[in-house]
Amino acid sequence: MSATPEPVERVVRSVSPPSVPKPNPEMSTIGWLVFIGLLFLLVPLLPVIAVVWGISKVTGFLARQTRGGM
Repeated sequence: MSATPEPVERVVRSVSPPSVPKPNPEMSTIGWLVFIGLLFLLVPLLPVIAVVWGISKVTGFLARQTRGGM
């Protein structure tokens, strides 16, 4: 007769005790500051990005038109 093995509970191989998740307001503040900084940098660049995107679309369209006519 063989003994049936018991299921193993969750095993964590670590030298430090498990920690309980908790909010970290300092990191949240830093995240918001980075986000606001990116907004201040990128929002003024949006018109330039839109113009470059529009020019690339127009030149791509014109290139397809001229290739198709040959």
